[in-house]
Amino acid sequence: MTDLANDRATVDTLLTGGIVVDGTGGERFAGDIAILGDRIHAVAASGKLEFDAKNIIDVSGKIVAPGFIDVHTHDDNAVLADPAMTAKISQGVTTVVVGNCGISLAPIARIDPPAPMNLLGNREVYRFERMADYAAAVDAACPSVNVAALVGHSTLRVGSMADVHLKASPAEIDVMRGRLAEGLSAGAIGFSTGLWYKTNSAADMEEVVALAELLSDVGGVYTTHMRDEHDGVLDSLRESFETANRAQVPIVISHHKCAGPRNWGRSVDTLALIEKARSSQHISLDAYPYVAGSTVLEPEMVDPEIRISISWSVPHPEMAGRDLSDIAAEWGCSQQEAARRLKPAGGIYFQMDEADMHRILSYPPTMVGSDGLPHDTHPHPRLWGTFPRVLGHLCRELKLFPLELAVQKMTGLSARNFNLEGRGEVAEGAYADLVVFDADTIIDRATFDDPKQPAGGIDHVLVNGKIAWSSGQPSGERAGRFIRRH
Repeated sequence: MTDLANDRATVDTLLTGGIVVDGTGGERFAGDIAILGDRIHAVAASGKLEFDAKNIIDVSGKIVAPGFIDVHTHDDNAVLADPAMTAKISQGVTTVVVGNCGISLAPIARIDPPAPMNLLGNREVYRFERMADYAAAVDAACPSVNVAALVGHSTLRVGSMADVHLKASPAEIDVMRGRLAEGLSAGAIGFSTGLWYKTNSAADMEEVVALAELLSDVGGVYTTHMRDEHDGVLDSLRESFETANRAQVPIVISHHKCAGPRNWGRSVDTLALIEKARSSQHISLDAYPYVAGSTVLEPEMVDPEIRISISWSVPHPEMAGRDLSDIAAEWGCSQQEAARRLKPAGGIYFQMDEADMHRILSYPPTMVGSDGLPHDTHPHPRLWGTFPRVLGHLCRELKLFPLELAVQKMTGLSARNFNLEGRGEVAEGAYADLVVFDADTIIDRATFDDPKQPAGGIDHVLVNGKIAWSSGQPSGERAGRFIRRH
């Protein structure tokens, strides 16, 4: 609108004196940002914007970047159960991609979820027969973060098959195709598999292609927790590339790693294979900045060579936060037997090499994703600390990459790979998802011993033009929305 007294345009919010890192990978610059409604109205060099503003925030000397996009989450139910989303908004995340690893809250209802679907919650949370119903629930909850959804293959299989431990029949594939088509029409941005998991592992390439090919005409993306991230990691990469190539869709390799001591150092080979394949098809990947992963606890995954800690247990909730080896010693049994007694449960597996993790995150096409599990009793610290850890520990302290590249890996690159239109960049007309942080002090505070700790150095977080986090506290204003595929 226009102020008739001085004929100067009025905006809602003006960020002044900041250092803009715009998410493109380009050089930072001193600039001011004007926000009107849910969009960035103007960006210019400091002192060049001539607007009146209802709210002026002095961010002198601080970095102003696009809000971080967490491309790998399991926040499907968290955004409904705890729409404040403090674990994410406190570290600068303004958009989460849910439905990863073949696990999505929709489309399925009234089931007792098998592992790994129980990572999202129990029977009562699985109540959305259509993705449209889930999208409506997210909009009604109005979480602090935006939500983009993938349709999970395990969810489709459990809801469509008589026995998920078998290959799907043509009739079952047709049912899954119909449910995936509904999800895409409701705005889901793609389809995910978790071929390592028991609910998904019986699916062959033909089944996955029959589903993934639905993405081609609508601009969706295919993401995969591959069949094997251990000894067979190279073969699983090849399978993933061929699947995407046959379906004619872009692919994201989820939480890329070389797991298990026998495979430490193999990221040299995996990244070379990815780089070669990228010359002929669209391939990207995500990773998190820790040497431990976290998922369901399974006795067959127990490796005495690595540390495993317990993140939750139904029969023994008191064991959350303790190491499996200590529990086994206390009970006078093997670690495998202890794992059996603890199930259903979750585990944190210290199975990666730090040099591999650094190499993968430094690879230019790698995006940042937390893979956090919000319903764990004692979660992996990546849930609260992933993005500040990249900026503080890897970027500032270890100098693995410049700040501009670090920000691009969690904003512009992510928005492009997941087709999140208008997100991921500081630019005129883009959505006003922004984070203001101190490059000298930003750091993760969440640890494996004390994982539910907000980061340091985050000054302000804005979602769709509204302040969601400021001065170490949530504002109470929630402006997130379900992002529908364009």
